[in-house]
Parts: sequence; C-alpha cells; structure tokens
Amino acid sequence: MKPQSATRGNFKITIVQLILDKQTERALKLLAEEYHVEVPKLDVGLPKGHTRNAYGTYNAKNKTICVMNSDIFSNPFVILHEFYHHLRSRSVDKQHRGTEKNADKFAIDFLRAYEADGKIVQKKSSS
Repeated sequence: MKPQSATRGNFKITIVQLILDKQTERALKLLAEEYHVEVPKLDVGLPKGHTRNAYGTYNAKNKTICVMNSDIFSNPFVILHEFYHHLRSRSVDKQHRGTEKNADKFAIDFLRAYEADGKIVQKKSSS
C-alpha cells in the first residue's frame, strides 16, 4: 500500500515531525487520509500479556493503537509500526494481517526519509 501523493518524501517527513512534536493524533489522521483507512484510536496501557515485551500493540477488533505510556506517543517508530498493523488488518474478520518485519520496514521507511531530510538541511546550512 503506497501513498497516492506526489510528495511522499515530504509527507513522511511531516508525519515523523508531528509524532516527535507529540501531535500523534494529527499524524494518524493524515496517515489515515493518505492511505484511505479509518483513523485508529489511541490508548495508553497495554493489554494483558504485552506489558513486558512491547512498547505498543494494535488491537484490530476495536481499531486501537495501545502504547505502554504517554511518552511513546512521541516515538515515531512505535506509532508507525502499529499504524502498519492497522493498515493491514481486515475490517471484515478483524484479523491481523502484517508481519512484524514488514511493520518495521514501513516505520523505517518514514524514519529514513526524515533522517535524509535532516542531512540535506545540515549540508545546506554548512555551505
């Protein structure tokens, strides 16, 4: 699922920056619009059984990204990783349809765009 916008790089940079600025709900709204899916809910607190080994989880049944604590709202990797699971879940049977590896790749793609933009800005300012 690739975004339709012509400026995907700028879109990715914007999303990461919004999450870093703790405007996570706004970032999720933009992501949902871009990928033509419903906006997932956000919740603090992990479901039973996930309290030790995860910073975040996605519950396809109620379309909610759950995070360990409110500090995670500003962690782009976790938010984007869980948003990928939201993208890949089926609305009919509410089954989780995405591997952890692919969710990681999705998040890393956004982070690399953000990192590359930072390097470009540094080069311009040092010239």
